[in-house]
Amino acid sequence: MQETVNDEQILALLAQPNTYEKGFRRLMHQYQVPLYAHIRRLVWSHDDANDVLQNTFVKVFRSIDRFEGKSKLYTWLYRIATNEAITFLQQRARKETDSISDTHQAYAAQQLKADSWFDGDAIQLKLQQALLQLPDKQRVVFNLRYYDEMPYEEMSQVLYTSVGALKASYHHAVRKVEAFLKNVAAE
Repeated sequence: MQETVNDEQILALLAQPNTYEKGFRRLMHQYQVPLYAHIRRLVWSHDDANDVLQNTFVKVFRSIDRFEGKSKLYTWLYRIATNEAITFLQQRARKETDSISDTHQAYAAQQLKADSWFDGDAIQLKLQQALLQLPDKQRVVFNLRYYDEMPYEEMSQVLYTSVGALKASYHHAVRKVEAFLKNVAAE
């Protein structure tokens, strides 16, 4: 089992040709689980999340030498993972005739019920169904804030969006989720 190392140690390993491979393995070990969880909440499917995660690490592998250290390493990784997930969702939407139609949302809701990764109580399932109703940008902001507890300042670096716009997106997402949950409770 690999020990947990900090980002500075990972970057130091990546900076040297003779320790680059070890550094990249450490980076993957450190960030594979949190990035998978982040991606999974965006694309919903295990297979799709694995594909997006693989694309993320390929992109990181190809561009780690261009990491300038102006942000935290995990912020840079989340930015890449988020962009890869959004690109995946956009490509999938272009392939589907209805984009994110009611049919797609109903199918995704059924997949949630059958998916052991999202296996939780009824309230958790309803929350996931509410998140399906959100536009991609609001869902990303909601997930980063609610699940990852990412501060708005770091989220701003990940999404290239102002803190004020992120706060507004989160507020709108929360209101939509609350409205969805109230409607479900009233049924």
